Amino acid sequence: MFGWFQRLLPKSDDFFALFEAHSRCVVDGADALSRLFREDGDRAAHIQTITDREHDADDIIRKTLQSVRRTFLTPFDRGAITSLIGAMDDAIDEMHSAANAVDLYEVVEFEPEMVEMVGIAVEAATCMSHAIPLLRDVAGNGGRLHEMTERLVRMESQADEAYRAGLRSAYSRHRDEPRGAMDFAVKRDIYVRLERVLDSFEDIANAIDGLVIDHA
Repeated sequence: MFGWFQRLLPKSDDFFALFEAHSRCVVDGADALSRLFREDGDRAAHIQTITDREHDADDIIRKTLQSVRRTFLTPFDRGAITSLIGAMDDAIDEMHSAANAVDLYEVVEFEPEMVEMVGIAVEAATCMSHAIPLLRDVAGNGGRLHEMTERLVRMESQADEAYRAGLRSAYSRHRDEPRGAMDFAVKRDIYVRLERVLDSFEDIANAIDGLVIDHA
């Protein structure tokens, strides 16, 4: 009787495919952000790539939220699905915010600590993209997923150290300059936006850990 009842239910949308598609947007955005901060090639093209991936990610999260509302059977708790896809979307949104700040302030040279933070973001995006497909079998991949989320948290801590070092360096360099306050404010704003990118990856790690705890 239960099998017959299940056949009457609408098929579950492929949330895993949506997660994986979104993770590719995050990876592509991080790669473009890295090229922007390494002053590698056409900066306008890199900023446009990040903008395009952010728009693609918006489409994916919209579809995910619609699917959560209309699907009777979901692979995880609805709140867990929205928490994970929301944290992933925050990552690409914050990359877009950082790229927009670079464009707005017309920054053409970047502090070593900024470049370091963006490099960590690329590593974090890659780690996340390897973790997301493992969610198709949380019970079987619980150990590996936990190792990956620990890596993401360590990366966020490493980025925090670069953030603090970069702010200290910028303040020391600019505090006695005529335009020092303005230059420091610009750099601080970019550092804050980059920190938010890495904070988003820690939120992703926490969301994945929650799934592991609940399902593995």
